[in-house]
Amino acid sequence: MKSGAGRLYLWVVLGIVIGGTIGVMDPKTGVALKPLGDAFISLVKMMISPVIFCTVVLGIAGAGDMKKVGRVGGKALLYFEAVSTLALLIGLMVMNTLQPGKGFNADPAQLDAKAVADYAKQATEQNTVGFLMHIIPKTLVDAFTANGDLLQVLLVAVLFGYALVRLGERGTILHKFIEEASHIFFGMMNAIMKVAPIGAGGAMAFTLGKFGIKALLPLAKLMGTFYLTCGLFVLVVLGSIAALTGFSILRFLVYIKDELLTVLGTSSSETGLVPLMAKLERLGCSKSVVGLVVPSGYSFNLDGTNIYMTMAALFVAQALNVDLSLQEELTLLAVAMLTSKGASGVTGAGFITLAATLAVVPSVPVAGLALILGIDRFMSEARAITNFIGNGVAAIVVSRWEGELDRERLKSELGSS
Repeated sequence: MKSGAGRLYLWVVLGIVIGGTIGVMDPKTGVALKPLGDAFISLVKMMISPVIFCTVVLGIAGAGDMKKVGRVGGKALLYFEAVSTLALLIGLMVMNTLQPGKGFNADPAQLDAKAVADYAKQATEQNTVGFLMHIIPKTLVDAFTANGDLLQVLLVAVLFGYALVRLGERGTILHKFIEEASHIFFGMMNAIMKVAPIGAGGAMAFTLGKFGIKALLPLAKLMGTFYLTCGLFVLVVLGSIAALTGFSILRFLVYIKDELLTVLGTSSSETGLVPLMAKLERLGCSKSVVGLVVPSGYSFNLDGTNIYMTMAALFVAQALNVDLSLQEELTLLAVAMLTSKGASGVTGAGFITLAATLAVVPSVPVAGLALILGIDRFMSEARAITNFIGNGVAAIVVSRWEGELDRERLKSELGSS
């Protein structure tokens, strides 16, 4: 490999393989390694708020005026809405075509509703559900505490950036301070990423140790359908968007392979957020666009979560032999468009947003989610990776749309990856 970053790829692969092997061969030890994955994710989450704050503030300050900020934000939201809706529709069409839940013939009376409630409670206590948190923090400091949410940090950063722009020359010193502070935070994140192989290995050991390969077998058809759909979405939908923008989606995937493996091992797209932003700037995207698009994409551009929500909801209905009308399916689609917007990129969020979405269709008991409880962690990996790739592509698209993409640099960087 050409660099330490390149060697990290091999170490993460090794960590995932070793962790997975331990989880399969010695489940008890695998479960005991859970703190390694949790500690790594906690380290990353510790850095997310200050990094996002600095990045968004510098992005707004770099834009120079709030009109540009509004224009970039408007374009990003338009793109997010179009692609996210397409992801929901694709999930809907695939499930109606392949119907992996047919023949499952689950008995609603035998479902473990308590397991669903316990899982939901645990995920909520771990702050994995952004849409349930208040967007406006109680105090300025609350947005940066353990109980804060990415949407709260975004709100504070936008207000701060706006005020900084209005200060003009008087804000120069503060601007330089935040810029230097961002370098320190990125340096800290780079140091944390060096232990990514340990974190990814620990998380994978826990996943396979806790649920085991046997948990996959009864629902292999759903798993296969979901992974296939996510793969096709990335290669066909995002691939087409990438081609129209002037780059190859396959080369882009190779370029961010280190981050993809970390996301795969931890089932959390947040673990790759900061390195992704750095690589997007290296690809030729403007700092201001990356600083505005990527953080907002983590709340509003969750393609993998959207696919999962429609597919999982319809699977539960099919498994329980509940025939949904077109109106009920469209209702699910409409509600999913809203509930998915605040879900964070952490394991568990997709399951909770799914529960909230399924509640709008009374004919399908929410307890039916117990059917997919055992494989949710495995599906979370595909969700996180798809969300992650989607946000990377979005930043390049909006940069090109805004006329702030160095296409020669993009071609050079991807060509040498």
